[in-house]
Amino acid sequence: MSFNLANRDFAERAQIESEKARLFELWQNNLGKAKAEAARMIAEKSRRKGKWAEWVRAELDGISPPEFANMIRSEINKMMAAASANR
Repeated sequence: MSFNLANRDFAERAQIESEKARLFELWQNNLGKAKAEAARMIAEKSRRKGKWAEWVRAELDGISPPEFANMIRSEINKMMAAASANR
């Protein structure tokens, strides 16, 4: 299987490009919201203690579309890594 788009037919390339454009627009329009949600979830860590990770998973499972939940997950990971690096 080749990942080179030049080896795909026009319809398949157009479909892939359309999906990329949709995801980029979703990212542009929701990055600030994803960062705010990630910060909100991280703020709950001290209150929820050992159940925090389970709570975050449940929260993310309830978020739609899944691409937005993945954005939040990514922002949580970045914020947690930055917090660890600053210790």
